[in-house]
Amino acid sequence: MDMEVEAGSDRKSQLRVVRITHSIARHWLIFFILLFGIFNVLPFFAPVAMRLGWTSGGEAIYTIYSTMCHQMAQRSFFFFGSKAMYNLDELPVTLAGNASDMWTLRYFLGNETLGWKVAWSDRMVYMYGSIWMGAVIYALISRTRALKPIPLWLFILLMMPMIFDGITHLFSDVNGLMGGFRYDNRWLAELTNNSFPVSFYRGDALGSFNSWIRFFSGVSFGLGVVGLAFPFLDREFRRTERLLEEKLDHYYTQLKPTALKME
Repeated sequence: MDMEVEAGSDRKSQLRVVRITHSIARHWLIFFILLFGIFNVLPFFAPVAMRLGWTSGGEAIYTIYSTMCHQMAQRSFFFFGSKAMYNLDELPVTLAGNASDMWTLRYFLGNETLGWKVAWSDRMVYMYGSIWMGAVIYALISRTRALKPIPLWLFILLMMPMIFDGITHLFSDVNGLMGGFRYDNRWLAELTNNSFPVSFYRGDALGSFNSWIRFFSGVSFGLGVVGLAFPFLDREFRRTERLLEEKLDHYYTQLKPTALKME
């Protein structure tokens, strides 16, 4: 009798695990939207914490997200200052014109005058934000009809702006952050016959050519990831859900006789 009770208890424990796993598989997209939403919002709490004097909390967020982003100040949003973004010559930092400048800009978090920077760059905001938005849109559409992955050629096309921007910045920054061709974009000024203000060609601040490219490359990257990966993930989670439902039915069948004997 004791062995039967112990076996029934083991089955109930297994049933509990299967139920939890089944719930995750069934609602995986909701869990992703909630958890990834927190992941996206947390960097914006870093400048808020610094503003309120919660320095240790703010610095902890900067440290955590520094593992995923360069956090250079001239390519980051600022809160509580006069501008949303600043060019290099507007920041109170001394640049050496070499690779150490990246670390100088990375460690500059902000101040009471300029405000405090978000814990990751504008590109990361656009890239991860578009993945989150894409997940929400996917969740709404997939409720009424199944979606297929986008074609591979379209995925590659959506990755191209990120590849172009990343490679050109890499080569440009070799000559220093202010000395590379992506800093003043003279090639673009000549190509467009200087049709736009100097602020559009020069630097990385909001409204500049570089900031627009980071916006489009980040959004296209995020939408490409959602368009290709999410239909596959959804299909696999649905398959897992069906398998777990079969296992639940099996457990329920086993538990009923045990429950009757215990009575």
